[in-house]
Parts: sequence; C-alpha cells; structure tokens
Amino acid sequence: MGDQPRLVASDIDGTLLRDDRTLSSRTAAVLARISAAGTPVVLVTGRPIRWLQLVYDQLAAPLPAICANGAVVYDPATDEVLRADPLAPELLAEVARRLRAEVPGVSFAVEIVDSRQMRHETHYPMRWDADAEAIRAIESPEELLAAPAVKLLVRAGEQDPDVFVRVVAGALEGLAEATHSSYSGLIEISAAGVTKAAGLAWYAARLGIDERDVLAFGDMPNDLPMLTWAGRAVAVANAHPAVLEIAHEVTGPNTEDGVAAYLEQVFEVD
Repeated sequence: MGDQPRLVASDIDGTLLRDDRTLSSRTAAVLARISAAGTPVVLVTGRPIRWLQLVYDQLAAPLPAICANGAVVYDPATDEVLRADPLAPELLAEVARRLRAEVPGVSFAVEIVDSRQMRHETHYPMRWDADAEAIRAIESPEELLAAPAVKLLVRAGEQDPDVFVRVVAGALEGLAEATHSSYSGLIEISAAGVTKAAGLAWYAARLGIDERDVLAFGDMPNDLPMLTWAGRAVAVANAHPAVLEIAHEVTGPNTEDGVAAYLEQVFEVD
C-alpha cells in the first residue's frame, strides 16, 4: 500500500457513519489510535458545524472538521473557526436571481454564522428536526440575502440530483460551485473555488503536509474534488458511480466499517 499517509481525511455521512448515523466502536477506536500515534485525522463534510456534535459524541475526542463542503475550517478544541469562505450577500442575490429565472418552484435555505445557524424560505422543505434557536424561516425575502452564507441550499421538489446539479451548475457557471451529497434532489452551492479540496488543501498546508501524503475517503459527488486532489483516494463500496470511477482504491461499504478496515491495514492496527 506504499508509505503511510501523513494526514487522513474522511467524509462523514455515507462514509464514516453507518446508514443509521451511528459510528461503530471499531471506527472510533482506529481513529483514536491513529490520532494518538501522531497522524492527524480531519473530518471533511458537507455538514454544518451545528451537526458535528452527533459525531463528536461517538468519538473518543472531537476531531477538527472542514465543514460546509470546504467553506469552514473548524477546531473543536477551541470551538474556533480557523477559516471561512462565504458567499457575499451580493453574490447570493445574483445566484438566487439566476436560479429563480431558470428553475420553476425553486426554494432556498442559507447556512450563516459559519454554519452555526440556518435560515430558510417558508416553503423550503425541512428534512430533519429543526432546532428553534439555530434554524428558522425568514420573515422577508431580503433576510435570505442579508448575511454572508457559507452554503446556499437549493431544492425544487423531487429531482434526479445528477441531472439537477447540471442544470444549476450551468446557470451559475463562473459564479459559484454546485454539488450534491444526497439522492433527494438537494443541491449545495458554495462560492467559486470553494470545495472540499480547497478546504483540505488549506488545512494540509497549515500542517506542512503535501497532497501526495494525504489519504482521503468519500462516497458522493461533493467528495470528488477532495478525492481527485489527495495523493490516495479511497471510495467506500456504496459510493456514487462517479466516485467509484475516480478512486484509486475501493474499501468495504459504510455499513461494514470500510474506512476502519482500510485504516487498520495501512496503519497495522490490531
């Protein structure tokens, strides 16, 4: 398998977590062993900061995280945002204008305050339990665009995400990044140049680590930039076809501790 990596980066949902959003004790143990032995581990996710606690509760110790598809780099030890690359209000306004013109029935939500809070249009479908303090519907259309947003979320009813993302990306070409990480038709938009790869590259450079020495795991199209950038890219067996196509190697599925099994081999953990 070549030299040991100097940095391990993993997506969370569909990769590290099982389908019921639990982290196996085997996975938690191998991540703790690797970290304790001196190889940094970083989570690289589309999730906002406020959704990390579910994962941290299942880890031996919280791990640094690159959130919102690369827009936010977060240090849980100090509860500090080390870097944020939001969409400015005027850019948000232009993105929203283009998509409203292009996509019938479109609705929006924004991740603001470095993804600690969310605002959504009243007709935007909420798929998870709402946190009344952090998440609420906007009271006027202007409020959606009032603050910098580390991510804009776009829905338009049930859509094939692979088709819908091309429509959205086409409308926003040169203006912003569009990707997806689910099969529900949700499209995630970041500022131009903001991807999981960009966030991870910044973090690795901060540690003095070259991309050749980075081992990355993922499962969905929002992981493609990171997996293309990293020296060693591993897909879980349940990954999207586009991810399986570009990965250097494939490990077991997320339901069978695929990431843990791969790491145990690379780091010779019993």
